Amino acid sequence: MNVPTTGTREERVAAMIEQAQVLIEALPYINRFHGSTIVIKYGGHAMMDPELRKSVIQDILLLETVGMNPVVVHGGGPDITKLMDRVGKKPEFVDGLRVTDEDTMELTEMVLAGKLNGELVSRINLMGGRAVGLSGKDAGLIQARRIGFEGASGSRPDIGFVGEITAINPEILHVLDEHKFIPVISPIGADAEGKSYNINADTVAAEVAAALKARKLILLTDVRGVLRNPKDPDSLIPSIDRPQVDALLAQKVITGGMIPKVQACVSALDRGVEKTHIVDGRLPHALLLEIFTDVGIGTQIVKSKG
Repeated sequence: MNVPTTGTREERVAAMIEQAQVLIEALPYINRFHGSTIVIKYGGHAMMDPELRKSVIQDILLLETVGMNPVVVHGGGPDITKLMDRVGKKPEFVDGLRVTDEDTMELTEMVLAGKLNGELVSRINLMGGRAVGLSGKDAGLIQARRIGFEGASGSRPDIGFVGEITAINPEILHVLDEHKFIPVISPIGADAEGKSYNINADTVAAEVAAALKARKLILLTDVRGVLRNPKDPDSLIPSIDRPQVDALLAQKVITGGMIPKVQACVSALDRGVEKTHIVDGRLPHALLLEIFTDVGIGTQIVKSKG
């Protein structure tokens, strides 16, 4: 706790009392989720901005310090695009999925499993944590196959080494948890022949959360959450139960890039994850604000509000 050093004595005491109230509000949540696994999908602007990166890592370390078991799955699309631009390879997308030929897959693996994973692990460790970096290929963690993709036109374009998950083998994650390490996972999977596949990080996070029977899945994104009106940032829907999702999709309240995030949350809920959250990672300490406050800051998607 930072003790105020300016102002009158009364002002300093009032500020300290306010800080104490924050801790008191957090206490029931610390007790409730002690020993629980929390899967965090880390991506978007929170990966690009140095101050936000620091904030996210501080949040992850605090979760671990108070007895929770954070598991991090990271994205990295913008960095993949940057490297492709540098080597003169033009990115192509089909219905939001990156066309991934053999060369693009090699670049993708270099960025995700190499550069970004290593940087994130290093930052966590430098700030006092004990993180271990993993590709989905390590210990057979993420088993995958080429995605069966049908485009909007109804035809089946070849988008290359884009994968869908066939199984998660969480054994290595259990070993790391037993020894109190923080797993940091890049969303690369492999098939039975060892071929690598690029997989959507939200999907990986949901599948990992289900395999670990996590209490929470939290997706950091670049919007406040699910908005009833995309043009009105104050139209946040703070809580959605599972039966509401189909109606919101039909009403086109959930559209565009929010669809796969909500689908990932639903998939996790249907397989035993207690609560899922879509949170604005552009806000400092978004993880703590969502988990440890009564109101939260994003959209939670739950099985039932009852």
